[in-house]
Amino acid sequence: IEHLIQASDVAHTMQHWHIYQKWNERLYAEMLNAYKTGRWDRDPTPGWYEGELGFFDNYVIPLARKLKDCGVFGVSSDEYLNYAMENRREWAKKGQEVVSKMIDKYDAPKIKPPAVEEEKGDAGSSK
Repeated sequence: IEHLIQASDVAHTMQHWHIYQKWNERLYAEMLNAYKTGRWDRDPTPGWYEGELGFFDNYVIPLARKLKDCGVFGVSSDEYLNYAMENRREWAKKGQEVVSKMIDKYDAPKIKPPAVEEEKGDAGSSK
C-alpha cells in the first residue's frame, strides 16, 4: 500500500509527456509564488532542471520498477515504467528549454551563468 500512496503523489511523472509537463509547471509556479511571497526560503529556479533528473533517477523510476515488480497495476505497470523512463529522456533533452520558458512566463529571476574571473594584466588591472 505504501507504493500506491507514493505513486499517487507522483503519478504525473508516469504519464504522457504533456501531462508530466503540465503538472511540473504547476509545481514550479506554486513553489516560485511561495518564494516570492515569503512562504518559502529558496528560489526553485536554480537547479530545477537538474533536480528533475535526480528525481526521476532516484525516486520515480525506482518506484515505477517496484510497482512493476509487485504487479499491483497488472500490465499497466510496464506502461508506467516506460512513461517514466521516456519522460526522463525527454526532460534531459528539452528540460532546459522548458525551464527557460517557465522563467519567462512567471517572471522568475534569471539563472545567472557561473562567474568568470577576468584576466589581470601585469599591473594588476582588469582588461
